[in-house]
Amino acid sequence: MTGGGQDGSRALHGDAIDASPPALTAARLPLPAAASGSGTGPDRRPAPGGPGAANAPAPTTLLVIAKEPVPGRVKTRLTPPYRPEEAARLAEASLADTLETVARMDVRRRVLVLDGRPGPWLPAGFEVVPQRGGGLDERIAAAFGLCDGPALLIGMDTPQITTDLLALATNSGPWDERDAWFGPAADGGFWALGMARPQPELVLGVPMSRADTGTRQRRRLIEASLSVRDLPVLRDVDTAADAARVAELSSGRFASVHADLTRAVAP
Repeated sequence: MTGGGQDGSRALHGDAIDASPPALTAARLPLPAAASGSGTGPDRRPAPGGPGAANAPAPTTLLVIAKEPVPGRVKTRLTPPYRPEEAARLAEASLADTLETVARMDVRRRVLVLDGRPGPWLPAGFEVVPQRGGGLDERIAAAFGLCDGPALLIGMDTPQITTDLLALATNSGPWDERDAWFGPAADGGFWALGMARPQPELVLGVPMSRADTGTRQRRRLIEASLSVRDLPVLRDVDTAADAARVAELSSGRFASVHADLTRAVAP
């Protein structure tokens, strides 16, 4: 989501979870009311210990921060070797796989924080809100400002994520044991960031799109006296080499589109 390059750090402190997959990217800002997307309705979770509490979804809000896959505006580091239209196809496939995985999670809310307009790749069950702010740090901070309880934010560049991986940080138990979850990316950024009590100020001012972004963001959490646990390191899709590696780890639409494009350019 936020590693080095245009647009490698491991843990500083805390416990790390052994990676089963190989290495897969603030003062409160003015925030909009949640726009209606496919819609989830108001929160009607039972009170702790009340009737139906045992079957209630996890209290987590799952945020996906993403950009509408428009040619020339997404995955520009994939061109060349891909044409802008092909890069946008890969971006759309990556986003679709990510959203489909999130749609299967039993969580309090699923929120797409979008730069652009929703398309046919959006499953049912999501709130859609526009991104707010200038830099990526401001936009991530504003997304956390939408939440009044545990929240985990991911990007659109790791289509290899699974429900089991996300469940490590979204079930009720993990929030009883940790203040924050951190998912480092192979390029030095991060692919996931979660806080039990969202504090947008812990993201504002962190330099993004640098090789030390992950180190700086994780240090910010530690310096705020949060207990942090690490998710596995994942590779996100920034370059053509990344796309090939991630396609090998994926079984969804991203892998299929990548295979189609690879066959199209094969001698």
